Amino acid sequence: MNNNWEYDYSELYQNNNQTAQRSTYEPQEQYAVPVKKKGGWLGRVIASVLLVACCFGAGYGGFYLAFQDANVSNKSGPTLNLPSSSGTSQQGGTGTTSPAPASATGAMTTTEIAAKVQPSVVEVTTESVVTNNFFFGEYVQSGAGSGVILTEDGYIITNNHVVSGASQVTVRLQDGSEHAATVIGTDSRTDIAVIKIDATGLTPAAIGDSDALSVGDYVMAVGNPLGNFGGSVTDGIISGLDRSISVGNTVMHVLQTNAAISPGNSGGGLFNARGELVGIVNAKSSDEKAEGLGFAIPVNTAAQIAQELMQNGFVSGRPAMGVIVVSIEDAQTAYQYRVNQLGVYVQSVNEGSAAEAAGLQPGDRFISIDDTVIDTSADITNVMTEHAVGDTISIQLVRGSRVVTVQLTLEESKPQPASGSNEG
Repeated sequence: MNNNWEYDYSELYQNNNQTAQRSTYEPQEQYAVPVKKKGGWLGRVIASVLLVACCFGAGYGGFYLAFQDANVSNKSGPTLNLPSSSGTSQQGGTGTTSPAPASATGAMTTTEIAAKVQPSVVEVTTESVVTNNFFFGEYVQSGAGSGVILTEDGYIITNNHVVSGASQVTVRLQDGSEHAATVIGTDSRTDIAVIKIDATGLTPAAIGDSDALSVGDYVMAVGNPLGNFGGSVTDGIISGLDRSISVGNTVMHVLQTNAAISPGNSGGGLFNARGELVGIVNAKSSDEKAEGLGFAIPVNTAAQIAQELMQNGFVSGRPAMGVIVVSIEDAQTAYQYRVNQLGVYVQSVNEGSAAEAAGLQPGDRFISIDDTVIDTSADITNVMTEHAVGDTISIQLVRGSRVVTVQLTLEESKPQPASGSNEG
């Protein structure tokens, strides 16, 4: 599978309040896989240090930030008006193929579409304090992405990789006003997050039907490229449906478009010719020779995940072990963690979790789960997709100089409070 894909998130590194070079974000994935940055030795060293260990339970059900409000799992959020099975959209569309705006009677022009959808797209900026960096000690990592308003009272959909690890999230509306945002919940499996600002009278996007799209349909992308050009509009067509791409350790099924996508567009909207939201932009090709290869999460997937996050704070029914693990995939990272073998290690065990009951311990290295050899965190991901909550799995581990086998009954993934200096 072609793995030359990256999230289109604009990241800015700062040290001692001095702005450094802007670069495209390649985020930590579900199980703290070492990040490989483009560029020189300093970029590689920073990447190896910025390993944020995501909870496996929260990794499969969503990574939850330390600053989010307590008891989000008990929240009862609003209900989105999702497309019906017949393809009827939020605004009464028929679900038929969208014509190019300039060519069909009654279709909206590009100017009309932009005027309709721009008030629903916001700029999202984040800040994270990164510690344990042996060059700088501590510095602020800031970045920028986009989001789409779901409700008039401030619920906004964006990407998990935009807000993951952030200690502060700020939303800037089309009118220029800025609002502090709370992360309601995130899901790293689908790269969807929901944030909330304290505001009313906002303009929510009309939700369309991504299942009704056809190759060649007109689409418009609206977002915040490079973190400096909020509300930017680019247009094109649907170039492909149900594309499978791998970003880090996550395989995603996405829409492909030739609308220009740049760092900072992550979390922005992809709209059809009626101005209906049909996708959440999240990735692009990282190949410098490639042009017009942008990707978006279909809105039928994104809206359903957002609905769960708004109501529960997490995606229900996802299996979890209840551990935080780290994937050691190169000698540099092995030296950092003071281990002499590559592989996937247990970094910590959640209190009261299935992993604790099964006897897993920090420092354990995975050998296999059932009959699957575990070399990377992606192997764990693949195993978990084949299981459900309540299933019992057999885990073989290296503990010190011994090989041990434990039986673990999978629990439901739920939000875990972030802890430790590396978790933001």
